[in-house]
Amino acid sequence: MRITFEVWPEVHISKTQPQMHVRPAKAEDFVAITEIYRVAVLEGTGSFEIDPPDRQEMVERHQKVLSNGGFWFVAEDNPEDPLSVRGYAYAAPFHHRPAYRFALEVSVYVSTAHQGLGIGGLLLARIIETAGGKGFRHIIAVIGDSANEGSIGLHKSFGFEHAGTLKNIGFKHDKWLDVVYMQKTL
Repeated sequence: MRITFEVWPEVHISKTQPQMHVRPAKAEDFVAITEIYRVAVLEGTGSFEIDPPDRQEMVERHQKVLSNGGFWFVAEDNPEDPLSVRGYAYAAPFHHRPAYRFALEVSVYVSTAHQGLGIGGLLLARIIETAGGKGFRHIIAVIGDSANEGSIGLHKSFGFEHAGTLKNIGFKHDKWLDVVYMQKTL
């Protein structure tokens, strides 16, 4: 599957949703990004963090991703309002040893109120397109919780294949959780 964003099309998610714009993340987005991630950490199992990081920590993570050759995008429904970010995704080096230099790890987060509307797909498509354009060979998804059907289904729909499961590796919300690895070759 090859998706092109050269013209930056306006994408309609549904008849009731406004248009979504996918673009590189910028500093003013991190109020919304931090809130999206805070909810994911406190209520979900997609991230194995227990305590949500503050805005400054998220800004530092963004800078680290960029400085290591990765990229970070947001999906917004109102370009005039930095609080209209509805989801974000980033791709960072899978590991820092040189032999892994052609592999990225992807993370996708969508606000709870906007899940299931196609926003994750818009973000993942942009990650795949950008990674291919930059010469990367593999994208790895590290998915918290093997019951995370939404994330597993999203990645599968973009051609990611199951690459392994670490059973009961994390403990969060009073239960043991798996980690699912999925891989896409570009």
